[in-house]
Amino acid sequence: MTDAIVLGGTAGVGRAVVDALVARGMTVGVIARGGDRLDGLRRAHPQGRIKTASADVGDATALTDAVATLVADRAPVVWVNCAMSTAFCKFADLPVADFDKIIRTTFLGQVNGTRLALTHMQHGNIVHVGSGLAYRPVPGQAAYVAAKHAINGFAGAVRSELMQDRPDLHLSLVQLPAMDTPQFEWARNDLDMKPQPAPPVYHPDVAARAVLKAIDGNLREVLVGTSVLKLVFGDMLLPGYIDRRLSRNGIEMQKSDQPAWATADADNLHEPVARPGSATGDFDGDVAPTALTVDADRARKVIAGGIVAAAFGLGALVATTAARRRQTSLPHRVPRPLR
Repeated sequence: MTDAIVLGGTAGVGRAVVDALVARGMTVGVIARGGDRLDGLRRAHPQGRIKTASADVGDATALTDAVATLVADRAPVVWVNCAMSTAFCKFADLPVADFDKIIRTTFLGQVNGTRLALTHMQHGNIVHVGSGLAYRPVPGQAAYVAAKHAINGFAGAVRSELMQDRPDLHLSLVQLPAMDTPQFEWARNDLDMKPQPAPPVYHPDVAARAVLKAIDGNLREVLVGTSVLKLVFGDMLLPGYIDRRLSRNGIEMQKSDQPAWATADADNLHEPVARPGSATGDFDGDVAPTALTVDADRARKVIAGGIVAAAFGLGALVATTAARRRQTSLPHRVPRPLR
């Protein structure tokens, strides 16, 4: 019996989500490529709350077979699409095969997962783990950013279909800030320095709590952290300014102070690496244990309401000032002399 499915659940945010769901008493089916990490995950939860299957989420056939082994006796009520891969490299220098693999894992993995979720689920929650970079692109990760943008469009289209066909099946987006996860240790890297999450950086448990918030509230979209709020609304107001700023420091802010040659050569882009699974990475800076996490629809209403109120107030101020000017500019009547 499987209550939830998590794709990409052996490390990083996915691992934190798995731990949070198990803590709620759920039995969780986890699908990932690395067999050793899947074994380690089962050992970490010896109470039998973890079921596993190995597959590359970008391979629709393999994923279908893996899911079938986990949902044979019961449809899940929670499905979390979390698998991702990236490369720290300028687009012009990124091989075609690497770009395609990132898209296949990060975007098509969520497409394949959602297709299977719709095959098995009539009610419950499907959660797409996204990123603030879905709203504000950064240089040096073109494929990953493109995938996260694509997830937004895909999820929006499917959500509208579900609202008509399956109103009890809710689809959510959770847009994350920079997280202290192992991706910076095993992502493909073409920089001269080891990559790092761009501050402010948050603990993966922050992401797990945001996923639970989306599930509990059937929320359309959740924005996590003030940095994501700035990305979303800042890009609406000043996209050109942010373009110019990121052209100067967008790649540099993703570099740590460790040279690239001092880190492991193996990366997990095309094959899983033989490293233990962990939610957290090795970032040695400040990692925030909590974050402002908001319902995106409410946040947009507040921002829109503030803009309308500001515009109304400005209009009233302009009208009052103009009226006062008219009064002071009226000619004074000179009284006629008496005859």
